[in-house]
Amino acid sequence: MPASVSSPPPRRLPFGLLALAGLFVAAGVFHFLRPRPFVRIVPPLLPVPKALVYLSGAAEIGLGLLLLPRRTRRVAAWGLVALLLAVFPANVYMARLPGGGVGAPQWLLWARLPLQLPLMLWAWRYTRPGKQV
Repeated sequence: MPASVSSPPPRRLPFGLLALAGLFVAAGVFHFLRPRPFVRIVPPLLPVPKALVYLSGAAEIGLGLLLLPRRTRRVAAWGLVALLLAVFPANVYMARLPGGGVGAPQWLLWARLPLQLPLMLWAWRYTRPGKQV
């Protein structure tokens, strides 16, 4: 009887990576399902707000999915860090609007701004070679 050749079992993706990917994919999908609140927070000096909302939603979905394969993980993680930096002005603009344009409490809008940093650090974690799993 020939010896069976077994391949190593597939590696499971860590929960943190799956959660980060899921968070961005879900957020991106909402840009398409409910674009109006996102359009309202695009700073007025930027052109074509709806197109920017769809573009950022597509980037969130694409980069979230690209986190999953090992070969694209680092680039996707850097892309998410850059995306979070790029949308930060919209989050500041939102915090300055009464109710954020979405009826949210003002204190909550300001309190969520520092949360961008942990999100960036979470994505940055997967830019390092040792975190490619």
